[in-house]
Amino acid sequence: MNSQPSPPPSWRERALAVFPAGSNGEFGIPAELIPVLARGKGCRVWDTEGREFLDYTMAWGSSLVGHAHPKVVEAAARTAIEGVNFAAVNRRSVELAERIRALCPCAERVRFVASGTEATMLCLRVAQAATGRPKVLRFEGAYHGQHPVGVAGMINGRPRSLPDCDPSGAGAAWVEREVLVAPFNDLAAVERTITDYATDLAAVIVEPLHRCLTPRPGFLEGLREITRRHGIVLIFDEVVTGFRLAPGGAQEYYGIVPDLAAYGKALGGGYPIGAYAGRAEIMEVVNERRLPGPNYAWSASTTGGNPVSCAAALATLNILSEPGAHEHLHGLGRDLRQRLGSVLRASGVAAQILGDGPLAQVAFSPEPVVDHESWLKSDRARGRGLMLELLQRGVFLNPMGTKLYLSLSHTDVELDLFIEQFAAALEATDG
Repeated sequence: MNSQPSPPPSWRERALAVFPAGSNGEFGIPAELIPVLARGKGCRVWDTEGREFLDYTMAWGSSLVGHAHPKVVEAAARTAIEGVNFAAVNRRSVELAERIRALCPCAERVRFVASGTEATMLCLRVAQAATGRPKVLRFEGAYHGQHPVGVAGMINGRPRSLPDCDPSGAGAAWVEREVLVAPFNDLAAVERTITDYATDLAAVIVEPLHRCLTPRPGFLEGLREITRRHGIVLIFDEVVTGFRLAPGGAQEYYGIVPDLAAYGKALGGGYPIGAYAGRAEIMEVVNERRLPGPNYAWSASTTGGNPVSCAAALATLNILSEPGAHEHLHGLGRDLRQRLGSVLRASGVAAQILGDGPLAQVAFSPEPVVDHESWLKSDRARGRGLMLELLQRGVFLNPMGTKLYLSLSHTDVELDLFIEQFAAALEATDG
């Protein structure tokens, strides 16, 4: 008897065979629900089984102008014909650095890397080299990229005696010695920690919009004043906020100028890119003429500033500079947050709607959520259940409870569809 050949493995099965948990990181989707994406256009993506999803993660915010925007694709394709990478300064990297300098208040000098992770890591190293001090301060629950300082103090929910650093997820025990952690939005606590450790503290790194938590009035202003008083480098992690909240990012939006800033995500229009920028005298620590030091930090990137990514970024900035672009993004965000709140109130569900600009997040809590501690008190299991239900209903997002990202390609039509599915998912997961 001839046996029938086994059917070929599905894309989901193939992904599970080669990736831990079938993922390239963080999504945490149950094996039976994992979609393997095949293509995207605007604010929609399709998987290998032909299912269409309304996208509310937008490549974790990197596709701010929409997937496969024709102007971005055309710019990258036209440039690729002339050479994909030279690992050297090229005319498009010069043009892009000039645009960043013109847009971002702190950006007197710029260097390119390949990701936001590298950008925040270099900001920290530059600050340490410039000051000769070893320690850095970050905020509880923040994410600054995949390097040890970037995840330290973010993963574990167990109580911690601040400013001690929880090393969970960092893969580097040394962060307990060199990294201090403070609560976001608590300026008095921050000032106490900075005062206690000022002689050893090189930098304070902050997401001006902390995940989706807005800064309290005076918090960023106070942070700027305290760091300046003690000669500490203030770093804005603008990987998310850069070019999203305003053309000049959070610096323009909040009116606070840091010493250094890190960029990534939306800058490339979906193409991989990272950059860090800041005051000229601080950025001089990466000047090769200083080698081997003192006050020198090595900085080089094989693919950072490659012409293809820079061409895509220039096209992206052109799109974002079109009249009404940021007004559209902010209007979408306000509408989304208001409509989420209306659905939750009508359902009698206690929840907080977080976010600013084209960003939103739901925290199931009866109390205001203003920092990591209050976020941990929210019902995150319920949030994850809701996100998984939305995924099954054709909304692509991250069920681990991170932000909902909007883009220029979203319209009222997509908001209507999302709110309809959100209400249905909320009812389906109630109780």
